Amino acid sequence: MALYLGLDSSTQSLTALVLEVEHDGHGRSDEPPRKSLVFEHSISFDENLPLYGTRHGVLPSEDPSVAVSSPLMWAEALDQMFEAIAASSLDLSQLAAIAGSAQQHGSVYLGPRATEVIAGLVPSCPLVEQLGVTTSGNKEAPKKSVLSRQVSPIWMDSSTTEECREITGAIGDADQLAQLTGSRAFERFTGPQIRKFYKHDPEGWEATDRVHMVSSFMASLLAGAHAPLDPGDASGMNLMDLRTRDWSLEMLEATAPKLAAKLPPIVPSSTIVGTLAPYWQHRFGFPPAKVVAWSGDNPCSLVGTGLIREGQIAVSLGTSDTLFGLMREPRVDRTGTGHVFGSPTGDYMGLTCFLNGSLAREQVRNEHSLDWKGFSEMLRATPPGNNGSIMFPWFEAEITPDVRTPGVRRVDLAAGDKARNVRAVVEAQMMALANHSRWMGVEVDVIHATGGAAVNTDILQVLADVFEAKVRRFKVTNSACLGAALRAYHAEATANGSGLSWEKVVDGIAVPVAESPIMPKQSSVKTYTRLRRRYAKLEPLAISGCSD
Repeated sequence: MALYLGLDSSTQSLTALVLEVEHDGHGRSDEPPRKSLVFEHSISFDENLPLYGTRHGVLPSEDPSVAVSSPLMWAEALDQMFEAIAASSLDLSQLAAIAGSAQQHGSVYLGPRATEVIAGLVPSCPLVEQLGVTTSGNKEAPKKSVLSRQVSPIWMDSSTTEECREITGAIGDADQLAQLTGSRAFERFTGPQIRKFYKHDPEGWEATDRVHMVSSFMASLLAGAHAPLDPGDASGMNLMDLRTRDWSLEMLEATAPKLAAKLPPIVPSSTIVGTLAPYWQHRFGFPPAKVVAWSGDNPCSLVGTGLIREGQIAVSLGTSDTLFGLMREPRVDRTGTGHVFGSPTGDYMGLTCFLNGSLAREQVRNEHSLDWKGFSEMLRATPPGNNGSIMFPWFEAEITPDVRTPGVRRVDLAAGDKARNVRAVVEAQMMALANHSRWMGVEVDVIHATGGAAVNTDILQVLADVFEAKVRRFKVTNSACLGAALRAYHAEATANGSGLSWEKVVDGIAVPVAESPIMPKQSSVKTYTRLRRRYAKLEPLAISGCSD
């Protein structure tokens, strides 16, 4: 029996899952080892670390386009998490490896003292006091801080439009940049954020010795040394050459001077970056477990939802709707809205995100004074295809497609028609998912549905019909955290030379719930094939049109 710890440092919380694996020799037998989750705990930044003054994990800002957080808060949460695990009934002597997932695109800026401090963490003193004490949102760095910048811009920050234009111009055009890095220059990505810091605070940039992602920063604290990045997280920076899985010198030069010397190296996702530092062993009683390179939350979710072969995709129906799946070879979205990241399996993953997910569904539900039961009743009361009525539900500015001016657009649809508006919002979302994922080149036969709306069978029926694919619910509370724990298991087995396949890694744990899949109805499939073409033709007109 062995334990594997997965950590997920998300925007709002730090979560831990402990995976117990009962096996003989790391998968050498034909029978897959038995796996179970034996511990789960989450620390809310707002609730458990209130002194930082965050709201939903983000520090207050007068500029709505700016979103930053405190790296010291993440470090303090790590201390609290290890204390909670140590106080549990787990037999920590069985802990074999630790891996992590982190919100993508966030960056941490360290000064030259960081190397010495991280390597010499003292068990008798809390982690945050050794890294540097600061008050919430205070941009004045205390003398002993290891940080050259006291805050970290995160994925929600959209204040770098100018820097995106500059970087794109230096490379050539948006398509060239996407072909090189997997995405066009995005405000939320790390490269433009680094350029903004260099331009607005040249002294701070000069004082920066190392630029970490959230993932490599957290891994560094665990290993007691600067940790490398994996291709999954590095590909979310607009800095990595997607095909060589190494830094693109062209991108580095277009972003900021001396950047190459400040970035960690990129290593395979299964790399063991060290053993757990003495700080964690002596302060909390942990063993010298292997520390695996951390990755981003989306690549970890790919593993956590069991997507290890082409033809499978996951659709997360949450606050935003996200579609992602594994690709053997990189294919870039020429429309500029999709992303290609590295996958922990050594392959690639395609991802497309839609901002107006549950936000739009809830807006329509509330406008017509419905609960979710009534919402489903209205959906069932209307035929597939909605008699030609179409909605473009852009209640907020949309990411996919790029809609800068929010507003609902309706075609052959009255705003007061309750039933048709319910079906229109669901059909629009599913058709947008299908149309804007064609660039991935994946022949979909199975969809793993996750997120809050995945409990609604009527919504999933539309999903199945539009994609002409069977849909299976996937009940995972934190697929990124589970993916991290599974990555720890795989990396430790790989280091031991067992050659454990990803099929055996995910078997029995990262699988859909045992229930009959929702199958597409062929009569509806034909209807949606026609309607998808019409929707695609109307979409550019709707983008340039007026709000309803």
